Amino acid sequence: MPFLTISHISKTFDATPVLHDISLDVVRGEIVCLLGPSGCGKTTLLRIIAGLERPDRGKILLAGEDITPVPSHKRDFGLMFQDYALFPHMTAGENIAFGLKMHGWTQQQIEERVTELLALVDLAGYEARPVYELSGGQQQRVALARSLAPNPRLLMLDEPLGALDRTLRDQLLVELRSILKQLGQTAVYVTHDQMEAFAVADRVALMRAGRIEQVGTPEALYLRPVSPFAARFLGMSNILAGTIVSLAPPLIDTPVGRLQPAALPAGLRPGDAVQLVIRPEGARVAREHLSGPNHLTLTLVNRSFRGAHTLIQLAGPGATLAFEIPGLGCTARPGQSLHVVIGPEAIVVFDN
Repeated sequence: MPFLTISHISKTFDATPVLHDISLDVVRGEIVCLLGPSGCGKTTLLRIIAGLERPDRGKILLAGEDITPVPSHKRDFGLMFQDYALFPHMTAGENIAFGLKMHGWTQQQIEERVTELLALVDLAGYEARPVYELSGGQQQRVALARSLAPNPRLLMLDEPLGALDRTLRDQLLVELRSILKQLGQTAVYVTHDQMEAFAVADRVALMRAGRIEQVGTPEALYLRPVSPFAARFLGMSNILAGTIVSLAPPLIDTPVGRLQPAALPAGLRPGDAVQLVIRPEGARVAREHLSGPNHLTLTLVNRSFRGAHTLIQLAGPGATLAFEIPGLGCTARPGQSLHVVIGPEAIVVFDN
């Protein structure tokens, strides 16, 4: 049985539908991320799970129990937000202890729990440190410790790292996932950043306009997006229109040349119009043009060295493509012709 069941949830605000028949299961100890652009409904869904909003239709079940009518303060859930919401006049230890006092823990239990959690978030010895003296990353660790302190049945995180710079965010993502997995904490995590979702989640639910577009592991979403929207949101810009030429082998004519994907969706026939995406890591530079599918000769528009890879932009008839070439794998200059070979497994085809 799933630990958390979101069953056919719908919600409307001021006659505007925000959520449309959302269903999703979360197993115990799993980290599930609600990913999507601003306005897609992910925070509204989180608030409904928390009990801060009531759905117009549908139910929220926890371990098989319908908790839809249960007030938020009686659900024993933890909440962590982007703005930390720490008490500035308290120390780190007092912030963590605050909720435990509300739950009736003894002073000894509180002290032991505060010490345990500060060690867990790599802030051992910071009990007496005023929170205004802490860095943004340290404050976020205190906020995490405070949300974990009462042993919540479910932890909900709404853009928890959004206020941090990219370097610190990347560091805390690794630590956050490690802490949650170490505790076996079931969590629902909201973000608009696909790399953040991939780093922290066991599964990702990609949302679009109040609906779930795709659910799967980060690897599954990236390797097999189900729609052009999913591909674009996951950072893939190489989306082309094409026409099926044959099914065996699978061949597609596109504006930049003939392509051969590893597979086609079921039910397609020669002559059918399709859309396809080429993942950015799916090309390699060749010394010369070879005949056959997946061998393209395009014009280099721009080359940008990014350290671990070089980003190249290529122009062809009616389309511009961008690829990430490992290291210094491209030394051509803008305006030159470039021969590239596309890996069949990097081509994902969508049925129009």
